Amino acid sequence: MNNNLTQPLGSSINLFKNNIGQFCYNSRSSILILFIILFAIFVRCNAGPRTIDDSYITYRYARNILTGNGFVYNSGEHVLGTTTPLYTMLLTTIAIPFGGENADFPCISLIINSLFDGLTCYFLYLLGRRLNSQKVGFATALAWAIAPYSVTFAIGGLETSLYVFLLVFTSYYYVKDKYTVSGFIAALAFLTRPDALILILPLFIDLFLTTLFIKNHSIESKSLFIELNGNSSFKSLFHMMVFFSIPVLIWLAFATFYFGNPIPHSMVAKTLAYHLPNNAAFIRLLQHYATPFLEENLLHSAAILLGLFVYPFLAVIGSLKINRSSSRARPLLLFPWLYFLIFSIANPLIFRWYLTPPLCIYFLIIFAGLEALIEQIGAEIKKHTIKNFNVLISIPTFIFLFLLPTGFITCAWTMHPDHGIDKPAPKMAWYKLELLYKQVADFITNQVPSSESTLIAAGDVGVLGYYTKSRILDTVGLNSTQTINYYPLDERYYVINYAIPPKLITDYRPDYVVFLEVYGRKSLLQDQDFLTSYSLLKEFDTDIYGSQGMLIYGRNP
Repeated sequence: MNNNLTQPLGSSINLFKNNIGQFCYNSRSSILILFIILFAIFVRCNAGPRTIDDSYITYRYARNILTGNGFVYNSGEHVLGTTTPLYTMLLTTIAIPFGGENADFPCISLIINSLFDGLTCYFLYLLGRRLNSQKVGFATALAWAIAPYSVTFAIGGLETSLYVFLLVFTSYYYVKDKYTVSGFIAALAFLTRPDALILILPLFIDLFLTTLFIKNHSIESKSLFIELNGNSSFKSLFHMMVFFSIPVLIWLAFATFYFGNPIPHSMVAKTLAYHLPNNAAFIRLLQHYATPFLEENLLHSAAILLGLFVYPFLAVIGSLKINRSSSRARPLLLFPWLYFLIFSIANPLIFRWYLTPPLCIYFLIIFAGLEALIEQIGAEIKKHTIKNFNVLISIPTFIFLFLLPTGFITCAWTMHPDHGIDKPAPKMAWYKLELLYKQVADFITNQVPSSESTLIAAGDVGVLGYYTKSRILDTVGLNSTQTINYYPLDERYYVINYAIPPKLITDYRPDYVVFLEVYGRKSLLQDQDFLTSYSLLKEFDTDIYGSQGMLIYGRNP
């Protein structure tokens, strides 16, 4: 046969084979990531709502908007007691066709949180692929699908799922050089939680420094000068700033007008009400970063000692690998460490959901570090021309990127929780306190059914406020501005990190005072004015936080 004919024919056949191979490979990848997304949604919906007290605060804000009371916790009191206005408005909007003010908010939040976590898995996969490591993308997506720090707060009804999704979405489009989209989504992340600035500010600084570098070198490089005046650098920074600023400025203007202050009151209250050692946040974060896959469930205290060295080492290697693939990823690589630093310095009481946002990026850089080590070891082995090398090197890749992390995480689940819904759930999806407060709410409602004139004082106000619909005097101060005037409280009142100020109760004389005994052991229960004015109506047996019961006091006639 003529070579002039066979060569084009052979090239066409090879091209056809390559295209078919690529199609099959992409199809397998698509099926696998779809499975991970659906699996993430399933494990959350199957676990059912195990709603956390703070979620009920958001639900009450949403319900008051739907009833026409406005963006308030107590009717007539314009206090910004939530740090998540966007999630509040999202719940409000979705609730309209599902019963409005009577909608099942825990169920709604479970469904939308499950969907957002599924999307987060998808974008973590895309992010890994964008950074030249599809395996790392798959490993991160799979770990996030079942990570207790992800699942617990999705089924707990918090805004965490939406928040993490927006952070990952912002990061992906920034790395992809889509700055307009990244800026707008960054604004939504900020309106979901203000600490999104820990990621957003480095993104802006990185883009600004890139613009500055191009401007300073524009005279030496014609192409750079064109880039500065074209579509890439200055315009990108401008567009990102505009699309970030517009939604944020609209909210800040509204919040200033409506609440008198755009800063959430809950942020101020938490800094005053809780009594903590100076290094409490640092120690808690250190433990968290040493056991990202909750290895302590299997390895106990040894996990922390081992993880303090292993995971930062892997994270550094992974960050170097990713940085070589994309310099745009630098702000993303800094995010877990900036988060650690800022929260350590601020030293707030570290609620468990504060530990979730940096975790998925931490997973990503750890997996990238593992892959880099395996590749380096593999390169050395390959020199010895071992047969079936590709099969051999795939074994440690599968073990360290998929099998071990999944195994550690699975050990942090339970098939049969000891309370609430009898479905598989993370061990940390604990909501005994919320179930107890529901009993308290039922008791008070039986005393004074649906009385909005009734004033209840409590430190945990979510469940009580949602189910009683009474006015609430928030003794922590998240939703009650008057409370912060009674803090800081003298150290002698504290048994644990929180205590109720006796004078707050005697000054405002609520109809009911509800508290864990440990909150009032050295304060209310030692105050003669309180004991004279109030009588114990009911005690629920519990030892939560070292308490000797949950107490309901009623004001004497």
